[in-house]
Amino acid sequence: MTPTSHYLRCEGRELHYTEWAGPNAASDAVIAWHGFARTGRDMDDIAAQLAQRYRVICPDTIGRGLSQWSPDPANEYTLPFYVRLAASLVDQLGLPHFHWLGTSMGGAIGILAAATTLRGRLRRLVINDIGPCPAPEAVQRILTYASRPPAFGSVSELEAYFRTVYAPYGHLSDAQWRRLTETSVRRLPDGRVTPHYDPAIAMQLQSSSPEGLWPAWDSLDVPVLCLRGVHSDLLLPDAAEQMRTRGPLAVVVEIQGCGHAPALNTPEQFALVERFLAGDARSP
Repeated sequence: MTPTSHYLRCEGRELHYTEWAGPNAASDAVIAWHGFARTGRDMDDIAAQLAQRYRVICPDTIGRGLSQWSPDPANEYTLPFYVRLAASLVDQLGLPHFHWLGTSMGGAIGILAAATTLRGRLRRLVINDIGPCPAPEAVQRILTYASRPPAFGSVSELEAYFRTVYAPYGHLSDAQWRRLTETSVRRLPDGRVTPHYDPAIAMQLQSSSPEGLWPAWDSLDVPVLCLRGVHSDLLLPDAAEQMRTRGPLAVVVEIQGCGHAPALNTPEQFALVERFLAGDARSP
């Protein structure tokens, strides 16, 4: 199945997204939002699976992939602005209700959206290796590499870099690593290649609140499934346990062989998400 590519003007910025809808797709929709320095194409595998039942929308956050880079990064590379983008996107797509699947930053956007602008419209929330207050050491690790994206003379060298920095994603085939690379590469004026994002997105990580998203979390009234990489340094076990007992009382499932964050590319991970979105039970 091949996705279609689209662009919409959201909050004055051009947002790119891919849409997956197979011949058996029902009217239900899933917004699948990627992680911090990534693109919507990271969702290709699970989107293709979910498209057997759902309309799946995979945006590139501004500053990433094919979406516009912000001329006002200090104010627009922030979770509240991303929520505004999400609200504009679903409004223009005519989605009165939908589910949300978010990896890392995409999950944080989902938490805040479900608690504020999109409350009552977001029916079920799946968050992939993210919690209301990520571990500071992991945030600093991400900030360190994201604020200074490396440049290489060839795409093959960039792929080797991705294989190292994203090793915690778990197993990816050679073809999947190649796709991850080719869907997140841009060429610099000097001919070298680098990851396809605006280095200014790192501003988002420099202004986080000490209490994080706990107030938003505690206000949620939707079913939540949290997938946690068993070796994750971003979503620590103590925080995951609090998520089980506070707010929406999330179902937390640990994914073996992964850190931050599971790639959502295995039949087992597909099944967890599909059963939860279908509402078969609160627990996978």
